Parts: sequence; structure tokens; C-alpha cells
Amino acid sequence: MSTTAELVDSAPGYRARHTLPLRVEALRQLKRRRTLVMGAVLAALPFVLIIAFAIGGGPDGDRNGRITLMDTATASAANFAATCLFVSAGFLLVVPVALFCGDTVASEASWSSLRYLLAAPVPRARLLWSKLAVALGFSAAAMVLLPLVALAAGAVAYGWGPLKLPTGGALPAAETLPRLALAVAFVFVSQLVTAGLAFWLSTRTDAPLGAVGGAVGLTIIGNVLDAVTALGSWRDFLPAHWQFAWADALQPQLEWGGMARGAAVSVTYALILFALAFRGFARKDIVS
Repeated sequence: MSTTAELVDSAPGYRARHTLPLRVEALRQLKRRRTLVMGAVLAALPFVLIIAFAIGGGPDGDRNGRITLMDTATASAANFAATCLFVSAGFLLVVPVALFCGDTVASEASWSSLRYLLAAPVPRARLLWSKLAVALGFSAAAMVLLPLVALAAGAVAYGWGPLKLPTGGALPAAETLPRLALAVAFVFVSQLVTAGLAFWLSTRTDAPLGAVGGAVGLTIIGNVLDAVTALGSWRDFLPAHWQFAWADALQPQLEWGGMARGAAVSVTYALILFALAFRGFARKDIVS
């Protein structure tokens, strides 16, 4: 007797790779309220900072003469975009990644629609690939949205010009955009660990908030552990230790060492977590 899977595979016109197209999944996720709210929050941040600087009279340098990236925020649009990236990379940009990757599978389970998707029939691996690809796409879009809005708003508020460096000197305007693009790319790669955590948890629970909150919580724990200097060189194995390595892209001479090590750590953890998600979901008894 033929099994249901064999009957489906032999059905005329059925192609497993054509089930749950990426455009369908992307439209479903795009129309969700949490996507629109997250986009609005990220787009609003640059304007909140501009208002804060206008009220406060602009950032002030350290009394001891030290200058930070925040102190150069109003020097140009590029400086303002870099500052927005600096204040958001540690936590704010973690939230959309955890939200998009942690909510994607668990939400289907909470709505009791996951089993109907699989009965469509959508192969389990295809379901996860589609949802993961769309989730990572929206996460990347969140990373790009913030600096793009910051550049546009900063150009109006502070004008276009070279990127003033806290260490002294400046990057020519022609080099600014490629360096900022590299910084944003590294921030996205560094957040792959959060994406992996959230996606793995999303395949393990029917509670979206549990998956999202768990990923954010574990990321915070990583930041706390990185602050424990007694761990010494063990901190090099923490993704949080390298989260601000993107600042090396905004140096007079581009430095790759920190970003390369940070990317290697992040990608390694992410691949393990993604593999665990696929392996566990393939064997999971779907009842919701």
C-alpha cells in the first residue's frame, strides 16, 4: 500500500520546491502588525535623536579631552548615521532579529495553522527554509532601514560631508558609504547568533513570546558575561565580545582582524543552531 507521502510525490504537477513560495511568505509577514510597528520604531529613532540634540544643544566632548563617536554625531550625515548604529547595535537591533526569526514558526503553531501548512502538503524542510529565508531578509532590511533613514535625516539636519573620526582626521565623503555599508553588513552577521537562537526556539515552542524573549534574554546574558573581565580570553568565544568590531571599519586604515574573528564566531554558532532547528523539527510531532 502506498503511503500518503508517496501518493503526494506522484501527484501530477506536484513539486515540493514550489510549495510555500518566498513571495507568499514575505507578503504574509509584511502585512503583520508587528512588522509595521518594528519598521516604524527603527525609522523614528533618527528623528528622536535629532530632536534630543536640538533640545540639548548637541553632544559635548568628554571633560578630559577624550572624544567618542557620540561627540561627533552632528558633524555630518555620515557621523549621525554611525552614531545611530552605535546606540542601537547593542540592543535595539537585536529585537527585530529575535522577533522576525523567533515568531515565524511558533506563531503558526499558536494559531493552530502549522499542521495545515504541512498537510498542504509543504515538506518540513521547505517550510523552514522559506520561513528562515524571509525572516533573515526582514532582519537584514531592519539593519539597512535605520542607517538609510539616519543618512537622509542627517543630511537635512547636519549636511553632507566627510566622516569625522573620534581618533582624529576624517574619511573622505567618497569612502563614507562603502565603510558604513561594511559596518552594517558586520552588524547583520553578528546578529546571526540571535537569529539562530530565536529560530531554534521557535521550532521548539508554541509560544512566540517565549521564543522571542528567550533569544533576547540569552543575548543579554552573553553581554553580561562579556563584561566579566575575569573570564579573560574565554570572552573571545562569546559573540557579544565582537559586537562593536564594526567600528574598525570606520578607522583611517580599514582593520579586518576583529570583524573576521567576530564573523567566524557568529556564523559558527548560527550554523549549529540552524542545524539543530532543522533536525529537531524534522522529528517533531506537530499537533498544533
